[in-house]
Amino acid sequence: MLELVKLLNDAGRAYYQESREIMSNREYDKLYDELDELEKELGITFANSPTVNVGYEVLSELPKERHESPMLSLDKTKEIDELKRFLGEQKALMSWKLDGLTIVLTYREGQLFKAVTRGNGEVGEVITNNARVFKNIPLKIAYQGELILRGEAVISYREFERINSEIEDADAKYKNPRNLCSGSVRQLNNEITAKRNVRFYAFSLVQAEGVDFRNSRCCQMNWLMEQGFEVVEFHEVTAQTVEAEVIKFSEKIPQNDFPSDGLVLIYDDIAYGQSLGRTSKFPRDSYAFKWADEVRKTTLMEIEWSPSRTGLINPVAIFEPVELEGTTVSRASVHNISIMEELELGIGDKIEVYKANMIIPQIAQNLTRSGVKDIPKQCPVCQGDTEIKQVANAKALYCTNPECQAKHVKSFALLVSRDALNVEGLSEATLEKFISKGYIREFADIFHLDRYQEEIQSLEGFGEKSYRNLTANAEKARTTTLPRVIYALGIANIGLANAKVICKEFQYDVEAMLHATEEELNEIPGVGGVIAKAFVDYFSSRQHVKQFLDLLNELVLPKETVEETKQIFAGINFVITGSVTHFSNRGEVKELIESLGGKVTGSVTSKTNYLINNDVTSASSKNKKANELGIPIISEESFLEMVREG
Repeated sequence: MLELVKLLNDAGRAYYQESREIMSNREYDKLYDELDELEKELGITFANSPTVNVGYEVLSELPKERHESPMLSLDKTKEIDELKRFLGEQKALMSWKLDGLTIVLTYREGQLFKAVTRGNGEVGEVITNNARVFKNIPLKIAYQGELILRGEAVISYREFERINSEIEDADAKYKNPRNLCSGSVRQLNNEITAKRNVRFYAFSLVQAEGVDFRNSRCCQMNWLMEQGFEVVEFHEVTAQTVEAEVIKFSEKIPQNDFPSDGLVLIYDDIAYGQSLGRTSKFPRDSYAFKWADEVRKTTLMEIEWSPSRTGLINPVAIFEPVELEGTTVSRASVHNISIMEELELGIGDKIEVYKANMIIPQIAQNLTRSGVKDIPKQCPVCQGDTEIKQVANAKALYCTNPECQAKHVKSFALLVSRDALNVEGLSEATLEKFISKGYIREFADIFHLDRYQEEIQSLEGFGEKSYRNLTANAEKARTTTLPRVIYALGIANIGLANAKVICKEFQYDVEAMLHATEEELNEIPGVGGVIAKAFVDYFSSRQHVKQFLDLLNELVLPKETVEETKQIFAGINFVITGSVTHFSNRGEVKELIESLGGKVTGSVTSKTNYLINNDVTSASSKNKKANELGIPIISEESFLEMVREG
């Protein structure tokens, strides 16, 4: 039981907090059910068991807030008969169980007031700024009372594919829409959220005083639609109609543009549902239905090893083609060596495969388990030595050769991509040819292909016209911007948006950026410790600096106009406490102060110049300390007046 608790908690932490997967949903459900049965059999439940704990602690820089009522998980089944038993004589609503990020919205006086993520069910993260840029959330509604509702933020498969197609680095691509949505909703910069086309689908009304819903969930959902919300698709069902409705929903899955991992049933009779109460983990008025996976037996033909720009060599299972959920499937990612070893995966093994959520091919189990053999000792691209490394609780295979062709191809593919230098005509296939023949060794070499004019024109698929188009595109790409160049370097975790923020902070001064410290970068809003370390580590390499400066010598960077903001708070220290009304949160006030040259600290000391607190006369510890030290306590209004007066 202790082993199961640890395994499940590790998997849950990875999935919900770190947006990565260390086991499939199927494996998680199997282990969860095993633990559940053991707890019932032995009458023992550990304090940290996932059967009693809802989610995990929130770990982020976003403000945190406790939910007024706990957000519980749902009990689940894969059996139609269990749904019929649950329904009895009651009518219920059946809807999609969307696979995104659950959000609680609060409206006051007809305006969006607050948005909070589910978090660990008790405490969530405040993402109000990000919710304001969701594609379909009404910022104003007709209802003027306090409205609290819950729903799911999702990113469609179409958007998921679009965003991934714009990411050149295979390792940086998102694994699934849920991971992409989680990262998008919890951004510190809502400009990034806005570009991700996040949508919100309401699935539950928590509070709307003064409205007669005739004791009906269906009435609540229709009322939410009248207020301008998109609600999750739902249909009324009874024990007699539930099976037919499940089939209708399942038939829609291949055409759906949004991710779902099942269905939800909730009693239409609100009072009846509430009278049933809840267990320590589940509400008793609702039930989740998980699809019974369509599983097919097949034979593993080979493991294909696919190198990437970072040196990671990904294993992909190639098996005899089978029909799954209406399509022919012949390959599935195995992710890493640890999963291969867990499955004891060997060539020729009889395996069972399925599609997770009816979409993503996965190996369900290995029936013969012959064992992992023949992990390549040489990289399939450069023949350099490989090494098995332990990364984030999993073993993975890496190419150790720093000059590996695959690493160069991916690096150059990023360099010439649309958001970087944008050199049209230099595809990965073309780059692979040029690099293998020695035409390109350094970044700056893409502007000197004229050295190999005759050789290039004689290559298969090339000619004089192709060569001239390519060199003309390279010349055109010489004029660019510094953020595009920084992004083009392929520094881990630094996208174009981060590059723009960093360049602006250092006023486009290359020398200052090369000598930036982690502390300086970490203080930039939206950057954070991970990006700061990656940036500093990259430029700590002399080779990287030389490569960067050589590239800059080939480029034309128009002078950027840096908007000068009058630093009216230079040398002034503020402390902020209590709630704010003119800003979404205290973080916004902090950003404004810092943009005007001031500094915000967490505690009142003799160095504090102003304490901002809308409750100027309160007896709080910060107010008390400020009064003792003779530090002015000012309201939000007074602070804004200072800003206006400049």
